[in-house]
Amino acid sequence: MSHPSSHPSQNGTFLDAYGCISLAEIKANFVRIFFDHGPTGPATGFDAPKRVITARELGDVEAALAELDRAVADGFWVAGFASYELGYALEEKLHDHMPDQRRVPLLNFGVYDHPREMTNETGNVTLSEFVPRWTETHYSNQFEQLAEFIRAGDVYQGNLTFALDATCSGSGQAIYSALSEVQQVGYGALVEDVDGIDILCRSPELFFKTDKNGHIQTRPMKGTLPVALPKIDNLVENQRRRDWLATDVKNRAENLMIVDLLRNDISRVCKVGSVKVPELFKVETYATVHQMTSLIVGDLVDETGLGDIFRALYPCGSITGAPKVRAMEILSDLEDGARDVYCGTIGWAAPDGSSQFNVAIRSLLLQDGKATLNVGGGVVYDSTAASEYEEALWKASFAKLQ
Repeated sequence: MSHPSSHPSQNGTFLDAYGCISLAEIKANFVRIFFDHGPTGPATGFDAPKRVITARELGDVEAALAELDRAVADGFWVAGFASYELGYALEEKLHDHMPDQRRVPLLNFGVYDHPREMTNETGNVTLSEFVPRWTETHYSNQFEQLAEFIRAGDVYQGNLTFALDATCSGSGQAIYSALSEVQQVGYGALVEDVDGIDILCRSPELFFKTDKNGHIQTRPMKGTLPVALPKIDNLVENQRRRDWLATDVKNRAENLMIVDLLRNDISRVCKVGSVKVPELFKVETYATVHQMTSLIVGDLVDETGLGDIFRALYPCGSITGAPKVRAMEILSDLEDGARDVYCGTIGWAAPDGSSQFNVAIRSLLLQDGKATLNVGGGVVYDSTAASEYEEALWKASFAKLQ
């Protein structure tokens, strides 16, 4: 594949016409990505990219998406991440909401010959207790503003989020290994050294998955209840909690709102009549929380590319609210700055049309001995600030080393 000559982007990064970083810049922007359950099985991933496709500014996005599709069509694998703020770039109405201060690119993907088996180093690590940036009082103030929009009919759900901070020691690989020992998840991923930041994602949530036959599925999570610990001593109590969550009217309503949103999104790239919901209100149990999930499937329109899927679905409705665009507008004014990778996605795509991308919840950004973690939850008409703040803090409990 031939490449056009290079030129500087708006922010000075050296890009070619398709958004590819020159080889001299690859190491500084993308090194290694590991998946708990990758394309060829457990503990697989990618390193040593042939080139990197990145977008840092609004003007870089369409060329970068086109190059992702071109790389896959040329027989290469692509793997990487997109930040939540890519959603502002993909919707013209949201362009003015793009935060000025962002820690990572809007999207950053390596182009590879193939995945390989990987292991992560272990060692002595520390991770302090996370401290929320928002007090319950401040959360309540922001919550009440969102609730006003819900009562006025602007939106019927909004996913209000905030950040927490901690200190840490040890390599990103070793901390990731330690977190993996505490809790197994289906869609965990580690992205190392993106502008000096390690991204540790312990996500249990699938954004979308495609196969070589043109099928697509998405499995949103909405509805949470803490696990009674220790599990071995609370079998009856945890079964009671699962049963309660599965039948609770409020949680089912929240889940159904997002199912309807994602059915609409996925239908934009699927054949008419192919979109189905084979699983609704299924409760899954993890180390610290019970989660309600649903499954939506469909058959892709012929010649649908990765860029088309991102334009139709991104970001996942389970972490925005509904209607999606209006919810994102409101939340951008209520939240403090960029979410970055949190609520974005990490994943891979293969030359045969298969792919898998997570919803990058439960994600830590590590840099210079400091860790940042975001949490949040869906607010609806009958939500209360106290219970939503408590639920958000539950969701940080995965980030404990013991």
